[in-house]
Amino acid sequence: MLREPQERPGTFGRGDAIRLVLAAVPLVVALAAGVTGDLTRGSPGYAAGNVAGAAIVAPRDATIPNPVKIEAARVAAAAAVTERYDYTQSGAASISATQVARLRAILKPIDDAFESAGNATARQAALDSAVAAALPSLTSDDHTTLLDLDPARWGPVEFAAVTALGDGEAVEIRDADLATKVPTLAAQYLPAGLSLSEQHLASAIATPMFVVNSQYSPSLTEQARNQAGSDAAAAVAPDVVKAGEVIVDHGHVISAADMVEINYLGLDRSGVDWGKAAAWMLLGTVVTALMLGWLWRFRPEYWARSRTLILIGMIFVLSVLAVKLLGGRAWLPYLIPVAAAGMVLTVLLDAGVGIVTVALLAVLAGPVAGSSTEMSAYVFLGGLAGILAVRKGERQHFFVEAGLAVAAAQIAVIGAFALMGLHDMTGTLQLCGAAAAGAVVATVITLGSFSLLGNLFGILTGSQLLELANPSQPLLRRLLTETPGTYHHSLMVGNLGERAASAIGADPLLVRAAAYYHDIGKLANPVAFIENQSGGDNLHDQLDPAVSATILKQHVSDGIDLATKARLPKPLIAFIPQHHGTAILGFVYGKAREEAAKPFGGEKTAAGRAAADAVDQRRFRHSGPKPQSREAAILMLSDGVEASVRSLSSRDEATIRAMVSQIIQERLGDGQLSECDLTIRDLEKIHEAFVEQLLGMYHQRIAYPANKVVELESRRERGLR
Repeated sequence: MLREPQERPGTFGRGDAIRLVLAAVPLVVALAAGVTGDLTRGSPGYAAGNVAGAAIVAPRDATIPNPVKIEAARVAAAAAVTERYDYTQSGAASISATQVARLRAILKPIDDAFESAGNATARQAALDSAVAAALPSLTSDDHTTLLDLDPARWGPVEFAAVTALGDGEAVEIRDADLATKVPTLAAQYLPAGLSLSEQHLASAIATPMFVVNSQYSPSLTEQARNQAGSDAAAAVAPDVVKAGEVIVDHGHVISAADMVEINYLGLDRSGVDWGKAAAWMLLGTVVTALMLGWLWRFRPEYWARSRTLILIGMIFVLSVLAVKLLGGRAWLPYLIPVAAAGMVLTVLLDAGVGIVTVALLAVLAGPVAGSSTEMSAYVFLGGLAGILAVRKGERQHFFVEAGLAVAAAQIAVIGAFALMGLHDMTGTLQLCGAAAAGAVVATVITLGSFSLLGNLFGILTGSQLLELANPSQPLLRRLLTETPGTYHHSLMVGNLGERAASAIGADPLLVRAAAYYHDIGKLANPVAFIENQSGGDNLHDQLDPAVSATILKQHVSDGIDLATKARLPKPLIAFIPQHHGTAILGFVYGKAREEAAKPFGGEKTAAGRAAADAVDQRRFRHSGPKPQSREAAILMLSDGVEASVRSLSSRDEATIRAMVSQIIQERLGDGQLSECDLTIRDLEKIHEAFVEQLLGMYHQRIAYPANKVVELESRRERGLR
């Protein structure tokens, strides 16, 4: 009869299967609208040199060899190679030896002139003639130096010239560098021991003998460039792109290298992306099935209401399509007010439905954004923050707090992934701005739509309940003026019910509002109910029990009529018949049994008991239905407890506790709680909540002496004056 919240009354039956199909098919079909973009994708007209009109995003992970980058690296490496020459050490040594031999041959006449016998004049004449013939390029100063040179110094000068030529010719002398390098080359290799004029003379002798030993080689240059280009091309790694990575951002020029990646991924081709469409439909179908399964398993009251299923499905589909259609852009996904879905469902239904919806939306948002963990975290954590802050939306400032919570959570997610290196500073600021704007839009949507959706789908909202519980409502004003006893009773029932609902996690505001209206049917015949008789005669003392039962039961149907005419919400009207359920009218039923048994000597005799048992109990039971929710059950118990405790002559704790326990056990034993989700633990908490509330209402007061009462009253009156 009672069950834990996670336990369903029965297994998944044929009716549940039909409802599952009827709910799933429209949802899957609606989600299929997001596939149309994949099935009708046209050619975007991408080309190198064009400006990207929107961010071009990789749809999947890929490793792409990029020939454009390879060629660019090859060309750059080849261009960096300098010209190659045919210089070799062996070739240079051979040329050096040849030039040294030539120099020695050239200088032989000068050697002979220095060694010739005769007087100085004859030697001078011979030397002058030999120098003019052998070294015609000598300057006049060098020529004079040589003529004036002591024969003993010629040997060192000649040796220095030959040495400088031999050593200098051994190094590389390129044809392009001959004119600039040779003039200073001999001086670099002169041995020590010469005077300045002798050094200059030796250099002048050796310098004309230097020849090129390194020629530019086109073949060697081409070979080196080819090798460098090949090495550079081999070193270029393939492009590695991740799903969701922006290949070309909005407004940027598409390069030839970008076009390679675009071509490889097929982003520049028109056609049907069957794989992507199938993946989306499969994921959407699984998510839809899990959502409906969760509702069947944990929210049977919503599962059984078609209008509630439509509401959940509509909000879910609209949110999914918004994510799908705007997904893959640079910053637009961060502007989508997905958090509104969780907040609206929390305000209209409960936080559990909101959390599950946001979680499933986060599952879909990740793949849409390219398997982005960031987007999944962004959607889930932002939505969860909104759900935690919005509560049931009883006050407008809750919506403002929810918007701030959503913005803070979403910005925190962006900041966390920015610290991981996913965004630069500019991108982070842009995304944070989009997140803040999205939170504002989500708050506005929630605040502006929950009341409308509640009215359309027959769901009571916190703001509606607050308005209905206002004493200025016409029906409550009538109840106060025409049936003050019933009005006071309703207030006391509301206090009891609100405390009990808070104790078990039910909706206290709903219970209070329902308590205020549960007995409005008594307006049709106030004096028929003892609380409105002001101590006068009870008309039921003169009426037949069956007639009394009819009159007493009539306040339920009268209450439904009055509530309908006053256009009270249907969920609130449903409390009117449920607060009595199918409970028996104990007093009039007992009276009927007594009157039936009276002619036979009362119920103490066998004939009297038989006559009493023959009384049709159904005539003395309310029509029901039994309470269908925890809130309705609490109202039933609060109504019975308040009326019973009010009739007690002694209201100490033991008496109150016993009476509360008796009422709960009677309703439990009569099967009145068999169709709601109250647990044994809930009933224990309700019992304690009732006792604590009643002890506060009927607490022991100090018995002041008569003269003290007069003094207090006199002080009060003086204070009023």
